[in-house]
Amino acid sequence: MSNQRDHGATPTVEAALCHSAWVMALCLLGYAGTAQSQPVQAWVTLTDQSKLLSREDGARFSDQAPQPLHITVDAQQRYQEIVGFGANISDASAWLIQHRMSATQRSALLQDLFGKPPGIGLSFTRLTIGASDFSQTHYALDDVPPGQTDYPLEKFSIEPMRSSVLPVVKAALAINPQLQVMASPWSAPAWMKTTDSLIQGTLRPQAYDAFARYLVRYVDTMQAEGVPTYALTLQNEPHFEPKDYPGMRLDPAMRANLIGKHLGPLLAKRKPTVRILDWDHNWDEPQSPLQVLADPVARPFVAGVAWHCYAGDVSAQTQVHEAHPDKETFFTECSGGEWKPHWQETLPWFMRHLIIGTTRGWAKGVLLWNLALDENHGPHLGGCSDCRGVVTINSKTGEVTRNFDYYALAHASRFVRPGARRIASSTAIDGIETVAFQNSDDRSIALVTLNSSPQARKFSVGFAGRNFVHTMPGASVATFVWTP
Repeated sequence: MSNQRDHGATPTVEAALCHSAWVMALCLLGYAGTAQSQPVQAWVTLTDQSKLLSREDGARFSDQAPQPLHITVDAQQRYQEIVGFGANISDASAWLIQHRMSATQRSALLQDLFGKPPGIGLSFTRLTIGASDFSQTHYALDDVPPGQTDYPLEKFSIEPMRSSVLPVVKAALAINPQLQVMASPWSAPAWMKTTDSLIQGTLRPQAYDAFARYLVRYVDTMQAEGVPTYALTLQNEPHFEPKDYPGMRLDPAMRANLIGKHLGPLLAKRKPTVRILDWDHNWDEPQSPLQVLADPVARPFVAGVAWHCYAGDVSAQTQVHEAHPDKETFFTECSGGEWKPHWQETLPWFMRHLIIGTTRGWAKGVLLWNLALDENHGPHLGGCSDCRGVVTINSKTGEVTRNFDYYALAHASRFVRPGARRIASSTAIDGIETVAFQNSDDRSIALVTLNSSPQARKFSVGFAGRNFVHTMPGASVATFVWTP
């Protein structure tokens, strides 16, 4: 499998001229790169892997007539502000990066993942509060012997995070200080639960206050470590009780109680603000977060709703947004795996649903599941045995394989920076699907485009009264970038 990609671009004639003092004044006056001849960068990935985030030149805006297949981009219609794109730094991901790569390999990978171009600029990630199935042991951050309790949280410790997770997330933050970190527990400590176990069960009523303080202790401790928490969910997948790894059922009434009477008031006192996101589960049950948002006590403390991909349809995000347009939307987990290993099938699915669909469905941030897994789909303890990371790290050599999950993220994350706004673009026209953004710093436009048809499509893109023409091969992805 080829993992080469274009790490740079050949400067345009206009860009080269603008480095000359002789024409600097003309550049400042807008002579070079006028709207009439404005260049458009195109970055292309083909599902046969012959091009992987490869730079193509040649397209320019002009007064030419639009093609019969025409996409319109309108920066005057503006939607949600973007936090970023990324993946979860699970225990497994952190352990591989920290302990199965040399210092040189680790530095190169993190720079590529979180750095500015030629890096792909991931700016959003998620940590687990305690163990998930992608941990080498099952643990919480306040474990005590069976039969004991710790309501004062005297045994609370983030020690299990010190050897792998903390070094990796701190290194990522050093590369990209704009990186936003959210966190989710897979289970409360066993002594708080009806099963007296990290496996299955729900929260004991007498433990609501302790669990809220447990989450706040995590936020405060991580803040002291230099890792601020941007957002928090009460529970990963609260309607699922896995049988072989940590999990916990929290129905809507329980979540509303926890948020409205316990966690919300505690976090409201913290600076900087930590968002509480409800749900953190699949698209197929929009009624669950709607029930929480209907609670008058909980609702003021809920900043938004987090979604996963494993059941239902992405349109659920828009359904909940339309019911509560003042609440934010985030997409926080989806994993690829050996059940869908083929680029021709799965890269278009990822783009249609997870990049284009989620952001057109109001997501401010988009996360895939494991940032990295090894050649055996681990390490893991229970749960998914054939999941795929954004990258695969060979546990013996440290060699990195960039999977199509990486390229799906990169077609957005490299070009859409934190603070960008989604803007209007026409989509789902004869196999061409799109989402567009305008960056807040240099005002550049990024149009992420999927040709889901097996046939090539020639189309035009119209912006501010002018058009450019491009032909996309079948089953391909392109990101077009220009500055008005």
